[in-house]
Amino acid sequence: MAEAIREVVSSAILFEVADPRVHSVTVLRVEVTADLRNAAVYVSIMGNEAERKRTFRGLIHATGFLQARVAARLQTRFTPILSFKHDESVKKSIEVSRLIDEALASDQRPVTSLGEPVPSLTTTTTGVPMASAVSLDHAGEDAVPENS
Repeated sequence: MAEAIREVVSSAILFEVADPRVHSVTVLRVEVTADLRNAAVYVSIMGNEAERKRTFRGLIHATGFLQARVAARLQTRFTPILSFKHDESVKKSIEVSRLIDEALASDQRPVTSLGEPVPSLTTTTTGVPMASAVSLDHAGEDAVPENS
């Protein structure tokens, strides 16, 4: 039942809700009570804080429309009353992923005992990248272009 509600609500938000405030919404999951009278719809909304609030207000405004779509699809004796809840799990997982990437990047940068970064192996002592230094050596008149 929860999966059917998620599909109907998700599709209706994407294709049928005409409210311009409702965009960038992902329906993550739906939790239905045991008596099937209420359904909590967990959504993730992209954008800044003001955009998320505006979109959430639009979702609340469209609740009756979405509930009618669920009623038409489920054809049960009772249609669950929909309530929307903002789910921060996507935002949190992106933040955790970013923190892990930063930690991995800092672990991969070697440092000296004084805490200074070790000079890169791809630069010469003058700070010129080695690829540039090598290409200068081979830039003579007998150099053959690679594509011939």
